[in-house]
Amino acid sequence: LEFSGKQLIQGEPDASSFPSGGLRVTFEARGYTAWDCTSPAFLKEDADGDVTLCIPTAFCSYKGEALDKKTPLLRSMDAVSRQAIRVLRAMGNTTSSRVISTVGPEQEYFLVDKEYYLQRLDLMTGGRTLFGAPAPKGQELEDQYFGAIKDRVASYMKDLDIELWKMGITAKTKHNEVAPAQFELAPVFATTNIAADHNQLVMETMQKVALRHDMVCLLHEKPYAGVNGSGKHNNWSLATDDGINLLEPGTTPEENAQFLVVLCALLKAVDTHADIMRATCAHSGNDHRLGANEAPPAIISCFLGDELADILTALAKGQKYCRQNGVCQFLKIGVDSLPELPKDNTDRNRTSPFAFTGNKFEFRMLGSSQSISGPNVALNSIACEALVEIATRLEKAKNVNAEIQALVKETVAKHSRIIFNGNNYSEEWVKEAEKRGLANTKNAVDALKAFISPKSLKLFAKYKVLSKEELHSRYEIY
Repeated sequence: LEFSGKQLIQGEPDASSFPSGGLRVTFEARGYTAWDCTSPAFLKEDADGDVTLCIPTAFCSYKGEALDKKTPLLRSMDAVSRQAIRVLRAMGNTTSSRVISTVGPEQEYFLVDKEYYLQRLDLMTGGRTLFGAPAPKGQELEDQYFGAIKDRVASYMKDLDIELWKMGITAKTKHNEVAPAQFELAPVFATTNIAADHNQLVMETMQKVALRHDMVCLLHEKPYAGVNGSGKHNNWSLATDDGINLLEPGTTPEENAQFLVVLCALLKAVDTHADIMRATCAHSGNDHRLGANEAPPAIISCFLGDELADILTALAKGQKYCRQNGVCQFLKIGVDSLPELPKDNTDRNRTSPFAFTGNKFEFRMLGSSQSISGPNVALNSIACEALVEIATRLEKAKNVNAEIQALVKETVAKHSRIIFNGNNYSEEWVKEAEKRGLANTKNAVDALKAFISPKSLKLFAKYKVLSKEELHSRYEIY
């Protein structure tokens, strides 16, 4: 009946009774929980109306090794913040004191009637169909997408929103997805650690609320053959504590030095560590999904859109970028009652693993059932490494603007192979990617080896995100 402040700050559960990849063995059982006060506590209500106070915590061993996904995520957020601030200081920003990685994770899922689910041993045990005939009506017309939401599903979605809002989860968008019986929920973006906590609760709550409506929520990446699988699009960016989005290009991106520097850092980071990004999304369910039906292929590349690619090319050649007609472009729809629509500087590439979408990058490779922590630990860490190099150069530079121009030129020369704006599903891209030296790691077993490569061990240890032992433990578990 009593709950002390001391218990809140530090708890002591058993740390040997779950897979720890060798970090803990049965005769060494002690572990500690530590209150993560950066992620708000919340109340959780069960079906009987009983309420539990839930306190987000980090979990470590007696020797201090991270046994969870939260600890390395918080470490990576600190690391990228320190280096991004160095870059901003070198460029004359004296007001921002912290840079926060932010994420808005879209969550896709299937709903199936509980009565039919209980007749399918494969769905119950494996989360996906393994036998049987295809549905009489499949995805031929793709008319499920953005279609009218059926009343039964709308009722489920309404209850789901309410349960999520009770816990402080900013669920916002809900709609039909492409495959029959597939749907999507997206929240308002948040700081990365809060987004990760919320997404775990989203998955859990989806499944609980579905049962109340005599339905079952499937989070497997490919529950049905021949139709779209479910992913989790990870919309990642960096923002300062005083409200500056570092990936906001503005109306003249070619003159926005801050944006160009961060963009170059990310191109370098993704090209250098594509194998680590691939490894963070490697598991058996996702192997079935990747490569078609709006899921990106296993080849990591970046989509920038024609305008940004042209800007980088022009700057690398020392030329001034000229916009078409020198003015903002509008879409003319040809109907008097409709306004002219301002046209974005990028289209949307649904086949790209890492696509720039206006003011953020969308990492589209994540599987619907996985935690977003691992991919964001990787994104923060590889961005941190690239920003270190840039910060060091800018701090030593006598002329910062000239150094930035040199930086853009070098990035285009060394890392433009990672930029691809075309159809990632085409056979031509597979051949072109091979020519460019980009890896095409098609299965999880091979992809996971990137976690324990010398390059990976050095990266995560250098910025104190994951030690050699912590990385080996995760590789062992996966």
